[in-house]
Amino acid sequence: MIQQLKENLKQEIKAAVLKTGLVQDEAINVVLENTRDKAHGDYATNVAMQLTKIAKKNPRAIAEEILTHFNKEEANVLQADIAGPGFINFFMDQQVLTRSIKDILEDGAAYGRSQAGKGAKYNVEYVSANPTGDLHLGHARGAALGDSLCRILDAAGYDVTREYYVNDAGNQINNLVISAYTRYMQALGHDEEMPQDAYHGPDIIGLGKEMAAEYGDQFVGKFEESYGQIRQIALTFELNKIKKDLKDFGVEFDMYTSEQSLYDQNLVAESISLLEEKGFIYEEDGAKWLRSTDFGDDKDRVLRKSDGSFTYLTPDVANHIEKLKRNNDKLIDIWGADHHGYIARVKAAMQALGHEADKLEVDIIQMVRLIKDGQEFKMSKRTGKAVTIRDLMEEVGVDATRYFFVMRSGETQMDFDINLATEQSNSNPVYYAQYAHARTSSLLRQAEEKGFKPVVKESYSSINHEKEYEVIKIMGELPSIVADAALKRRPHLVCNYIYDLATAFHSMYNAEKVIDESNVEKTNEKLALIAAIKLTIANALALIGVSAPEKM
Repeated sequence: MIQQLKENLKQEIKAAVLKTGLVQDEAINVVLENTRDKAHGDYATNVAMQLTKIAKKNPRAIAEEILTHFNKEEANVLQADIAGPGFINFFMDQQVLTRSIKDILEDGAAYGRSQAGKGAKYNVEYVSANPTGDLHLGHARGAALGDSLCRILDAAGYDVTREYYVNDAGNQINNLVISAYTRYMQALGHDEEMPQDAYHGPDIIGLGKEMAAEYGDQFVGKFEESYGQIRQIALTFELNKIKKDLKDFGVEFDMYTSEQSLYDQNLVAESISLLEEKGFIYEEDGAKWLRSTDFGDDKDRVLRKSDGSFTYLTPDVANHIEKLKRNNDKLIDIWGADHHGYIARVKAAMQALGHEADKLEVDIIQMVRLIKDGQEFKMSKRTGKAVTIRDLMEEVGVDATRYFFVMRSGETQMDFDINLATEQSNSNPVYYAQYAHARTSSLLRQAEEKGFKPVVKESYSSINHEKEYEVIKIMGELPSIVADAALKRRPHLVCNYIYDLATAFHSMYNAEKVIDESNVEKTNEKLALIAAIKLTIANALALIGVSAPEKM
């Protein structure tokens, strides 16, 4: 494959450097970059310039010495030139590039996967919205980015657990129960007034009607004694609604962790005991405080108030302790921008328990602004309230919504242009990418109807156009792009890759004819390239949870 070709070239450059005697360090780092201009070859390295201070020579002179010892044949290089201040440009044996077509076709759906992560156990927590209403814009962005990251980590050889932390304890759940009961009573015709701080969404009205239909007057006048049952009914209703929205959005979790279960198992109190044993808890004014300033926080934090109740931080600490007990190598939390201040607090607790600070890493998702017809778009047509993930799926579609959320780094604020996301033109990046896949599918269908089919072989002599070579080189980068996106936790790198591959394919399509009815061998070889492109685009789109349509 291309990666093996590049790695082999790096090794030959390194061997040539060592043979010059200019340096003795076998750990020398050889960096290869794709050239932007074909006149400068396929790859370039600045290794000669890196060695200037060590060798105390002009970089061009160093480059000349390196090329004296460079084995072009072993590196599959046809020509090597020195350019500018000392860059070395390499022109590869292009037919060697075509060998990767066979590898891609044989790998199939597994192409792009690797073992770069070496099986490291990663726990990724994302979305984790309170089960008290619909998922909104921020949740949708977090869902798209979190799920895409997990797909990419998995493809890069990490052992990934997808976790949703259910905030099913605290005052917001009490308000949910009161809201559900009030709507239930109203559904039965009773004159009940919704409290000011209750949840007024249409979903709670629907819940009340369902409760009335299923339970009749069973709970009428029995709020206190029925509290536990109503609580469970309301939580199940809201969580099932969230799960359905997420599933329709292409997002599913391996585990749902209940905050209430942490209290029920006494794990919240135990977390304070663990920190007390380590000497990082003190009492003041009847409250228990974590010495988080010992680990860089701007002030110490209360874990248990003077009235005996716990702060929001304490169950979060308990939850992360439980994650660590599952022998995870890395904990990744994807939080909204409003949780930024929590990072130092939770990290402080982890460090107090003897873990490295970077055992927990938090990615912050910034706000999203919807734009439609040049104006900010805030309200749902359906509910008159904030736009939900369900609204987005209906208005824009799952593919476009996911692609648009993933193609920007989560740490940047985002304007989501609804008009562009639904536009069927090359200006729309997801349409542009999917159209490339549909175009490959169309070519393969047309060829099959005429009796042609892709041929799998070691090399392809009929593939010799510079646009074809460019596509092959980009296809060959997928495994390293996936590994890099996983390591840096940057799913948008995959979107960048998809766009580059689609661009190269569209350019090749316009420059080189594929089906030549007078030449069966040539056509079948070119169809193999088309099949490999189709496969690579589909695999890359799957990494961000976007479909690869056969027709458009």
